[in-house]
Amino acid sequence: MELLIQKYGGTSVGTTDRIGAVAARIAAAHRAGSALVVVVSAMADTTDDLVSLARRIHPDPPARELDMLLTAGERISMALLSMALHHLGVDAVSFTGSQSGILTDNQHADAKILAVRGDRIRESLQAGRVVIVAGFQGVSSRREITTLGRGGSDTTAVALAAALGAARCEIYTDVDGVHSADPRVVPQARRIPALSYQEMLELAASGARVLHPRSVDVGWRFEVPIHVLTSFADGKGTVIRPMETIESSRVRGIACDPEIAILCAATLPSDGAARLLAGLGDAGIRTLLVVCGASEFACAVARGDLARAQVIWDAEIATLGSRSETHDDVAAVTVVGHAVHSHPGVTAQILSALSEWPVRWIATSAAGMTCIVPRAAADDATRRLHSRLGLDTP
Repeated sequence: MELLIQKYGGTSVGTTDRIGAVAARIAAAHRAGSALVVVVSAMADTTDDLVSLARRIHPDPPARELDMLLTAGERISMALLSMALHHLGVDAVSFTGSQSGILTDNQHADAKILAVRGDRIRESLQAGRVVIVAGFQGVSSRREITTLGRGGSDTTAVALAAALGAARCEIYTDVDGVHSADPRVVPQARRIPALSYQEMLELAASGARVLHPRSVDVGWRFEVPIHVLTSFADGKGTVIRPMETIESSRVRGIACDPEIAILCAATLPSDGAARLLAGLGDAGIRTLLVVCGASEFACAVARGDLARAQVIWDAEIATLGSRSETHDDVAAVTVVGHAVHSHPGVTAQILSALSEWPVRWIATSAAGMTCIVPRAAADDATRRLHSRLGLDTP
């Protein structure tokens, strides 16, 4: 019997009618002979509502208590979906992250999965049940409830697929796969039938919201085939799998992240950049992009982390005797595909397409190139690149 992991996002289980439709899809797969573990997110807007509720009580809620509160959203979804399956005559059981044996480190709000025990899941599968798992959560070595960060249900699903040896992990969302750009910004954006793990990780880390970057990283390391589909219709979606040599000379897509800020320092001593990054890292602040030149050092952080990062950055700058700037009106636009480096002229095309706007910072990776543009120009820059690089037409 083939084991499938399915994950349904918040919009897919956003109403009782949608939960009923998801239950019918699961029941059909179960009756067709598949063993199923289903991971669910909280119903649409539930997590935001819970955060808002918490902040009406406390402007900066304790991380432990916030985790306790937020995990309630996924528990609601899992219980309702299990009830819907029972109503359809399918034996189902729901488990929280801790009941599923998802063990994490001790970091609240952004915990990392260390191991997946899965004993109760295996027992239930052997008994012929459909297993429903609350995404986004686990339990630490201190027996504290933890959450994996926003989008963490994707990571739950792929980690379970890796631990249980599933044939594939199906991620059901409100879009019909991964596109060459955000279709809301670029109407000509096309669904991409297949991507390599490296390409998908680059897109996800650069602002494409379809998959959480950590889930792609887990899938890559354990070679879990990931299939991105929509729960609102039948379709082919996008498959993420090993395909390093296929179409390696093509630009695959454009991602944009408008939720960043740039911290920039000049006249640093030789160890200055390391000290600045260490300070941010010790505070648990991720640097999304690092650009180091002869006269300045710059890094990007999430705009939500800027206030905390600024305090640490300014304190370190003062000890270094350097100068610094902050830019919170920017966006990162990333062109993804091996063609950026392997195909002559692509870099020139990118810079030519963006010549209308000041591009002060540029960073490259093995599968992409990121340019920092004014936030107000982000959508226009994305559309311009999509057209100039030949992505508007198949």
